Amino acid sequence: DLDPIAGSIREQARAALTESAVAVFVVDARAGVRPGDEELADLLRRSKIPIVVVANKVDRVEDAPFAAEFHRLGLGEPMPVSAAQGLGTGDLLDRVVELLPPPGEGPEEDEDATIRLAIIGRPNVGKSTFVNRVLGEDRVIVSDIAGTTRDAIALPLEVDGRKLVLVDTAGIRRQSKLTDSVEYYTVLRSQRAVERADVALVICDARDGVTAQDLRIAELAMQEGCATLLALNKWDLAPLTEDDLDHERAKVTRKLRLRPKVMTISAQGGRNVTRVLAEAITLGDRRRERIPTPGLNRFLAEAIDARQPPAKQGHRLKLLYMAQIETRPPRFALQVNNRNRVTRDYMYYLENRMRARFGLDGVPVIIDVRERKDRHSEK
Repeated sequence: DLDPIAGSIREQARAALTESAVAVFVVDARAGVRPGDEELADLLRRSKIPIVVVANKVDRVEDAPFAAEFHRLGLGEPMPVSAAQGLGTGDLLDRVVELLPPPGEGPEEDEDATIRLAIIGRPNVGKSTFVNRVLGEDRVIVSDIAGTTRDAIALPLEVDGRKLVLVDTAGIRRQSKLTDSVEYYTVLRSQRAVERADVALVICDARDGVTAQDLRIAELAMQEGCATLLALNKWDLAPLTEDDLDHERAKVTRKLRLRPKVMTISAQGGRNVTRVLAEAITLGDRRRERIPTPGLNRFLAEAIDARQPPAKQGHRLKLLYMAQIETRPPRFALQVNNRNRVTRDYMYYLENRMRARFGLDGVPVIIDVRERKDRHSEK
């Protein structure tokens, strides 16, 4: 019987060829031409893009003639390469760059307007099913076997005129459950995908609720400066009551400083998928927004009126001025009269009030406290 995953891999290869500018066909120089090579070569000959045949495992210069056998594939001059030793890799890169279309001829990407959305979570919670539902086609392999996705896969799409890049990542297990080096590097690639993302969508299994590992994964995204959203998937298999859902949301608010929103979806059936995407776009925009200084200082005055800053030894903390100094994620400078009087409790109060006022739940907020020196400070 045909392995269903092998069949899916071939389908993904066909889809990738339609979206690529150049294809690199890697073969084993030591093994020679095998039936699978001829099958793929037939597929590549029918594509309309340049093909580079790379005969790998040529670890010594005297082994280079082994590459000649691959002329029979009809795809041009094979390039002898050793991925392990680095032999020939420079020539290969030069060849690929030479075949790429000149700048300006390919599709233009407005990096500032494009939102990178990383789909993260534990293994087998439905991340790839969610991606396929969004794209409207089976663009990533879905299997009940945990760990089918081994690398981060970036897929561009457009939603209501907005450009997104969906990054489907491998499931992130607890550190103690990483059983081999392949799985370790798989998780590392997922983490690096999060580093480059604007928004992280943490997919959870509704049947389990929001687990401790889900919370750790969300915390990882927040530490990398991602805006974060949680989605309880497989809602059709485990419809929680409103009380159960309130309990999960309260748990997230209590455990996670960013207070991300918790939504319910069914990736298989399509329920709420569009709403989750819209929320992710909103979070990506808020992560990039700049709040005008006058509005920030009106907010600061209202926050002080609602709760006076703490006093130490009869001297009260004064909050003097606030301004936003960075975006992606938003970073603010708060000038005070004395940094030693600042308490963690009051800063949490300010941060939470800011989230409520400017719609920043789920968005990282960084507040730098700076002390203003007055002209009498030296005396």
